Amino acid sequence: MMRPEAFFTMFGIRILLLVCCIFPAAAQTVMPLYPDKIPNAINGPDEETNKDQVIRKVSKPTLTVFLPPAANANGAAVIVCPGGGYGVLVMEWEGYRIAEELNKSGIAAIILKYRLPHEKIMTDKSIGPLQDAQQAIKTVRERAKEWKIDPAKIGIIGFSAGGHLAATAGTHYDSTFISNPEKTSLRPDFMILVYPVISLLDKIGHKGSSSNLLGASPTAEKVIYFSNELQVKKTTPPTYLTHAGDDTVVPVSNSIKFYEALHANGVAADMHIYSKGEHGYPKTPDLNEWFGRCLLWMKTNRFLP
Repeated sequence: MMRPEAFFTMFGIRILLLVCCIFPAAAQTVMPLYPDKIPNAINGPDEETNKDQVIRKVSKPTLTVFLPPAANANGAAVIVCPGGGYGVLVMEWEGYRIAEELNKSGIAAIILKYRLPHEKIMTDKSIGPLQDAQQAIKTVRERAKEWKIDPAKIGIIGFSAGGHLAATAGTHYDSTFISNPEKTSLRPDFMILVYPVISLLDKIGHKGSSSNLLGASPTAEKVIYFSNELQVKKTTPPTYLTHAGDDTVVPVSNSIKFYEALHANGVAADMHIYSKGEHGYPKTPDLNEWFGRCLLWMKTNRFLP
């Protein structure tokens, strides 16, 4: 994610106050992602830091569940994956404000604070975030009745490297990296990918995300496996993509290549490219513009009434 510290130092206090007003304590539930032992984990001290809602060194993943008022709920749910190059999590800009918008539309929002890959905390850092995404999907689907969610309308939204994680969950759901004795489906029903990292190939891949996830010198097999444009199949979930043509951090070709792969496999997909927006949509398009298009796509594809 581009310059998170600079952005949030300026707006952090105001944003935190806004979040507190929007989400009173009773409106949210924070829970450990794993009820028991965290898989693929190396025991060590909890070194997580949070400055202006930019979180580093996550070793203990959580879900923060925001349920819409019962009278407004429509049964849809979206797991939210903030970005940050697999090095930080930008929790407000790509987490809390997105949960607010989802709740406004009657959609349950579940923010995933996923582990940030590092050799100090993981046996295999390349699969750590994917394990957390799979566990999040599993948890939401298994608690769908309790949370009044339609188990056939559970989607995932991801931003930047969080978009890579969401796309990885959608293209690798049939490879199980967590304990799943009930054989709960780990396939998201739909994906929304916002200026996503898709590829880890040299030409268009985001080097920071690749290095943090796979290391400085990954094998060719690993690079191909986690380059999601190469992993699309006919059962990949329907997808909405949005990106800016002037994005110099994550080239728009990431979204284009993924759309082309979806289209070639007959997967329902929409894509909207803005001529201006840069990475992170810091000024334009505004939230109502790009998020409104996401909602329209969800309605068109019957994930919303």
